[in-house]
Amino acid sequence: MPRSLADGRTKFTLLTTKPANPASPTATELNAGIDASCAVLASDFAFGAAASDKLNEGALCEDSNANTSTRSNWQANFTLFRYYDSSGESAPDEGDDAFQAVKVKGTTLWAYARRSPKRSTEDWADGDEIFLGAEISTDNLLPPSDMGGWIKWRQEADVQAGYPFIEVAAA
Repeated sequence: MPRSLADGRTKFTLLTTKPANPASPTATELNAGIDASCAVLASDFAFGAAASDKLNEGALCEDSNANTSTRSNWQANFTLFRYYDSSGESAPDEGDDAFQAVKVKGTTLWAYARRSPKRSTEDWADGDEIFLGAEISTDNLLPPSDMGGWIKWRQEADVQAGYPFIEVAAA
């Protein structure tokens, strides 16, 4: 079985409207959302599981810790490029819609990501595997640590609910 290179294979979509079933969105719902795949910096995209909370309650007779994973934790951290038209105004039709969606602290969004042999530019389809779907609440945008290069801002959103390894539902 051949392996697949990951470059250009992560699709990242933001929904400003809650899907009918956040744990099983349809291709129609996802394709109507904001495709942020080309607006997000690949090198620091952190959307997925973080270490679960741990419970450590060993018995007196045990001489080592016996951690048990409890509540799941998720991360939704990404840097967005800004897009402007020739007059210096925001250019939503070129990709700035992703920035506009996350720029206000406390905004609730639903984010979904696919990583597969499909190109990130390919539409969502019934049965696609979503490696994480999440309800997120945005935080204040952070300036990038490196002020050189492209104009960009970092979003470290708070995940309210996570849906790992789900499928795009049939319409």
